Amino acid sequence: MKSRRVVTAALLAVSSLLLTACGGDSGDSAGGPVTLTFQSLSDQPAAIAATTKIVDDWNKSHPDVQVKVVQAGWDGVYDKLITQFNANSAPDIIHYEAAGVVPFAADGYLADLTPYVSEQKRADIPKGVMDSVTVGGQVIAYPTELQSYVVFANRALLQKAGVTIPSGETMTWDQLREIAKVTTRDGAYGLGWGLSSPTAAFVALAPGFGGKYFEGTGRDAKAVVGTGELALPKLVDAMAQQDKSVLPVTLTQSGSKVLASFYAGQVAMTVQGSFQAANIAKDAPAGFDWVVLPPLAGPAGPAQAANPQTLSVNKDSAHVKEAAEFIDFFTSTENLAALNEADALIPPTTSAREALTAKLGSKNGWNAILSSGKHLTSAPYLFVDKYAQWKDTVATPAFQRFLGRELDADGLARALQDGWQTISR
Repeated sequence: MKSRRVVTAALLAVSSLLLTACGGDSGDSAGGPVTLTFQSLSDQPAAIAATTKIVDDWNKSHPDVQVKVVQAGWDGVYDKLITQFNANSAPDIIHYEAAGVVPFAADGYLADLTPYVSEQKRADIPKGVMDSVTVGGQVIAYPTELQSYVVFANRALLQKAGVTIPSGETMTWDQLREIAKVTTRDGAYGLGWGLSSPTAAFVALAPGFGGKYFEGTGRDAKAVVGTGELALPKLVDAMAQQDKSVLPVTLTQSGSKVLASFYAGQVAMTVQGSFQAANIAKDAPAGFDWVVLPPLAGPAGPAQAANPQTLSVNKDSAHVKEAAEFIDFFTSTENLAALNEADALIPPTTSAREALTAKLGSKNGWNAILSSGKHLTSAPYLFVDKYAQWKDTVATPAFQRFLGRELDADGLARALQDGWQTISR
């Protein structure tokens, strides 16, 4: 196990501000109930309400172990957790995501939850998702929510172009490309894809093309950029430059920004994070007829890399067992279904996904979105030191230059690999 990182003076300076908000207040020193602090990052009203209900239900049925929610937010949470751990003020139960907690686990901050994961729970979580929260053979978190990338389509524009709406278990990228060509007409484009920050999408969708981007783990990981990794960027470039079926401005916009073009009928389809289904249902103009197309499949299948939201336990908590029992309760089938419905995300367990599918059917594209959850698999980048730095300072600028035709595919591969070698020395 690596030694715990040394906190910087700047972080220590603000640690006192966090001592009151969090920390292991056991509450049982005077014979009262155990009190666990749960730092929740949920920031949508429906998700906050769902989380509150789960905690209230636990507290009502467990008078000897009470959970206190400390509402936080996603902004700056990584630095905040570093400060909390080093100031010994971290909460007992930590809400984050796999990409964020893996480094904390490697540094020895998180409890090993392996003894508390029942065989039933383990069997209910797909192996690829379970792998994303397993470090050195230890389960360091329970997954709670997932997202995938899906295609939202304007049904009217597809039908006007004579396109039969795909309805199979999956659809291929070649199908997407052909539909985009056919629906590029009458001043509209077939596809809008917000790729101002393209790394997350390209890395997440790479497994469908056999791409990994990294081999190995930790400090010994190597960047690998070959046919599988370059396939999707090259496809996007071909659609934009050869087919002229991608609205050019969208390649420099965020996904949310592209939705305006989708609503206005400027694009027939858009690739988005699955969570956007809730925003489209809420914000689309009255009468706007939209559909979620089947999960996209590349030559290697419909796999996408999983980076689930997670719940972990502070290793220094005085009540690791009780905290693990609460997390097991939190991730019951009923609770996961309710939470993910509220957050418009995908449950990580098969039972919760099936329960939500049975409840919601095809409403707002839920059937296709939930189906995509079956294909989520482990993401190699989760276990790579300095991935976040590579993503922000190397990969995103390189992909942007490629999409802007400042780099060819070979130049993109060199930039990604040489950039990794530079920052990983």
